Order: sequence, then structure tokens, then C-alpha cells
Amino acid sequence: MKNTIRFSVFFMLLTFVVSCACMKDKNTISGKVVAVAFGKDGYTAKINTAKNEVYFATISTVNVGGPQNYKQLKEGEEVSLKGEIWKTETENHIKVKEIVSVK
Repeated sequence: MKNTIRFSVFFMLLTFVVSCACMKDKNTISGKVVAVAFGKDGYTAKINTAKNEVYFATISTVNVGGPQNYKQLKEGEEVSLKGEIWKTETENHIKVKEIVSVK
């Protein structure tokens, strides 16, 4: 009985770890900056991905963890961004938590 419980707990823990590892990539987008619109607390960058998807990336100092992590993206740059993704009926959005890379 104890072995069955231990095996069940181990299996559930392993399933949880694998599912969390797979979710990381779903919160990351990469693409080219095609437009930048400045707002009150940051800016929104329009990103075109390699799959021809368009994302509107909201980037602010607060959301990226402070001024040391904040970067101002420019049109033409290739970027990789990590954050919370959501979709409306016609648009894809990401609230950026981390600017992974800028080229």
C-alpha cells in the first residue's frame, strides 16, 4: 500500500514538472519589431513572428522588473520576449515580463 502511494505521488510530481517545463515556451514570442507606439508608462511594440502572426507587446518599466531590465525597442530589431499572452477576437497581445534578447 505504501509503495502504491509513493509511486502515485512520484508520478503526479513528475507530470507536474514536465507540464511546467513545456509551458515556458508557450509564453515566449520571437520576431521583428515593425512599429512602436509610446504611451504614458511605456510603449507597445508591434511584432511580426516567423509564422506571420502579429503580436502587440506592452512593455513598461514596472512589468519588466525595473529600469535595469527596461529596453526601448526600435523598428527593424529582432527580439525575443517572454510574458503573459492573451488573444482577443482579432489580435494577439503579450504583457512583457522579460526582454530575452534584442538583435
